[in-house]
Amino acid sequence: QVQLVESGGGLVQTGGSLRLSCAASSRTFSSAFMAWFRQAPGKERQFVAGIRWGVGNTYYADSVKGRFTISRSSAENTMYLQMTSLKPEDTAVYYCAKNRGGYSTMHSEFDDWGQGTLVTVSS
Repeated sequence: QVQLVESGGGLVQTGGSLRLSCAASSRTFSSAFMAWFRQAPGKERQFVAGIRWGVGNTYYADSVKGRFTISRSSAENTMYLQMTSLKPEDTAVYYCAKNRGGYSTMHSEFDDWGQGTLVTVSS
């Protein structure tokens, strides 16, 4: 089972930026779909952005489109989430996840999860 380790969370003011990283402990195969989810207190875990590891196609939730950018480095086996123009409603624990079966936005279909990193956006 692969280990996923997130980093880069923290406290930022409204309008600020953060870059999250997700390092995988083993090689990610081209058929995998990697994604970022987030979960705010009292709310369900929601899809934020995803990337097809092999071809690099990216997908975004409407709420972050134009502000967040997902990317990956196959050489470093690491996925990134560049977050800009952050809003208080972006405050949540952010998780990276891996789905060996391909594209999905449903958290129940992902096989591996990181421990999460907290992002707090102050108003």
